[in-house]
Amino acid sequence: MARYLMLIRHHEDYRNAAIPQALLDEMGEFVTEKLKSGVLIDTAGLRPSSETATVRLSRGKVKATDGPYTEAKEVIGGYALINARSRAEAIDIVTAFVELHRRNWPEFECAVEMRPIEGDESESSLSSVTSERASS
Repeated sequence: MARYLMLIRHHEDYRNAAIPQALLDEMGEFVTEKLKSGVLIDTAGLRPSSETATVRLSRGKVKATDGPYTEAKEVIGGYALINARSRAEAIDIVTAFVELHRRNWPEFECAVEMRPIEGDESESSLSSVTSERASS
């Protein structure tokens, strides 16, 4: 099994919108099922960008900056950390999550970036990396 981080990006305006009850209900079932099965490790929505702080290292200097970031068209509105046997399975889980939104909140638009956690390669992808290195 490998862990994948889902970063859910959407317009911040959705924070002020009423979330359809059907989405809340179906999402509750989805999250409960995935937690029980061990597929979902953790998930949460994030607070508004007005509460953001960024600590940046640039040219040898560290600087902390408070939000909000009005130039941002999209914000990271939430995250999920999942377990999956393969990249394909992880994509299926992310797709199911996005489908919940499409069915229950058709106006909602988002992009979910899914990234594997470094050093968490599944046995199958680790063996393919090992065999690729051996043949080089």
